[in-house]
Amino acid sequence: MATVELRFSALPEHVRTARLVAAAVARRAGVDDAVLDEVRLAVGEACSRAVGLHQSVGITAPVKVALIEEEKLFSIEVGDEAPHAVPAERVAGGASADADVEAEEDEMGLAVISGLVDDVQVTTSENGGLIRMSWPTVPPPTVLI
Repeated sequence: MATVELRFSALPEHVRTARLVAAAVARRAGVDDAVLDEVRLAVGEACSRAVGLHQSVGITAPVKVALIEEEKLFSIEVGDEAPHAVPAERVAGGASADADVEAEEDEMGLAVISGLVDDVQVTTSENGGLIRMSWPTVPPPTVLI
């Protein structure tokens, strides 16, 4: 299992770099060329979400991206260190209008990712969140000599 790890400052201008690296590693791992645009878009959305979460609460820690090549599977994990309130806490705490807008944007971003990726898992806690996205890979063609 080969892994490439990226860490970047939570700034929007670094999201493009993460997208390009993810697409290059996905191609090398054997992800079908027809799916590479979806990989780029999903990684861009996940990284933009993480950057926004970090900026909204003033976290200076980097956004973390892991590109994992496994047998027959390529996965990307995008992690943030922003505290995530569970929906019950949002309701019970009487969230402000700004918090409501941020929650809606967060849900929209997750909906976009879910529309692009068949295999996606989102985990959140008060210590941060992780989005794991996976795509099947195809073995390289056999060359007979």
